[in-house]
Amino acid sequence: MDFAPDNQPLDPGQLGLGDMDPEAFRRYGHQLIDWVADYLADMQSYPVLSRAMPGEITSALPATPPAAPESMAAIIEDFERIIVPGITHWNHPGFMAYFSISGSGPGILGELLAAALNVNAMLWRTSPAATEMEEVALNWLRQLVGLPDGFMGVINDTASASSLYALVAAREAVEGLRAREEGLAGRADLPRLRAYTSVEAHSSIEKAAIVLGIGQEGLRKIPTDSKYRMDARALAAAIEEDLAAGWRPFAVVPTVGTTSTTSVDPIPAIADLCEQYNLWLHVDGAYGGSAAMLPELRWVLDGCDRADSIVINPHKWLFTPIDCSVLYCRRPQTLKQAFSLVPAYLQTSVSDQVVNLMDYGTSLGRRFRALKLWMILRYFGQEGLIARLREHNRLAQVFAGWVDAASEFERLAPVPFSTVCFRYHPLSESDEARLDTLNERLMESVNASGEIFISHTKLRGRFTLRCAIGNIRTTERHVLRLWELLQEGAARALF
Repeated sequence: MDFAPDNQPLDPGQLGLGDMDPEAFRRYGHQLIDWVADYLADMQSYPVLSRAMPGEITSALPATPPAAPESMAAIIEDFERIIVPGITHWNHPGFMAYFSISGSGPGILGELLAAALNVNAMLWRTSPAATEMEEVALNWLRQLVGLPDGFMGVINDTASASSLYALVAAREAVEGLRAREEGLAGRADLPRLRAYTSVEAHSSIEKAAIVLGIGQEGLRKIPTDSKYRMDARALAAAIEEDLAAGWRPFAVVPTVGTTSTTSVDPIPAIADLCEQYNLWLHVDGAYGGSAAMLPELRWVLDGCDRADSIVINPHKWLFTPIDCSVLYCRRPQTLKQAFSLVPAYLQTSVSDQVVNLMDYGTSLGRRFRALKLWMILRYFGQEGLIARLREHNRLAQVFAGWVDAASEFERLAPVPFSTVCFRYHPLSESDEARLDTLNERLMESVNASGEIFISHTKLRGRFTLRCAIGNIRTTERHVLRLWELLQEGAARALF
């Protein structure tokens, strides 16, 4: 929808002290809710991938802040004129790149209410409802995915933060290390710490190693099998080799739904090794963990009942507006021991009776993220969520079937969830470098359409296209359109 040009005077509330006049808020609020409703209904009128050039948004905005008040009408007009064209629309049904973080209607309304309440849920006392609703909503989610009692949940902004906090707890659990009190630098009494993950693990695990102080060398990447799953035998050999060389192994991070292929590492076998060598087991289920809601996919979290911690991101595949990453921990006292620091001004008389969420990470300020998740879980219910996840998986199988049946396309990985890894491979072409170039150009031609946005990865050194279905608004029609665009691009001489 188009907003009217700025020909309105300033609102009375702008000319004195205090906030926006409530009636002005009501008027513009209704206008913006209408805009959002129209946007969600007609999102396909926008190109899914922004066509803005570098610096285009910056050059369209003033270089200096406004000295005098400006009307909200002018601000909203500039939002649509300048900002919206610079948006890549993650809510678009044609968004099939990366993992979708589609915001659903109830989640968007939850964000509105959270912004209005504007609470900081650092202490129970600073907002009892925010703290206790987080406990309740995460207990619901735990039950939905089949994790047992005993896992405490905490919401963070991203899986990167959740995994970092889990590995800090893993370091805290190392007997005699005293990293919290004494740090690691310059201590000749300490062995070098070693954590393990797969070569297919998310880059956030490596970043966590950097922040932890063990460095990139302190994270050993284990090779994968033919299905891109961590090789448990290779992990066992690496642990033994490191012990013999004087390293101190302390944690393993397998993945349920890797970023490139959505492979599922063999958690039960890895859990056996963690118990044998007394290692912290942190499972990255940021994407694939939600799939355990489906009875037919409950197996993806097999062995996770033995994990020390696991991350699941509702903002990846449960239609929750970013940011909402859940860290479940079976040893919450260790997590709290790693982070809790309570100055006098944050001490309360009820601290021994309640959970103070600030004690389980670095952030003191905490948004009321649980509200949007609570609203989504209630609005869709278990049956509605399962139906939507199951449909995404069905669409992925449909697309994979088209790839498998086409003589000049090939699938490059299994499809346990809703992501398909594939490439165009003409029968006459065997040169890998030319195939890489061809597929990169094919991806660019699809993305230039404005209708669909796909991404890529590298598998065994090969440029691989990814169709990641997870948007709440994506239907078979959109997946078919991707297939048509791929065929049209392949039919053209892209070299």
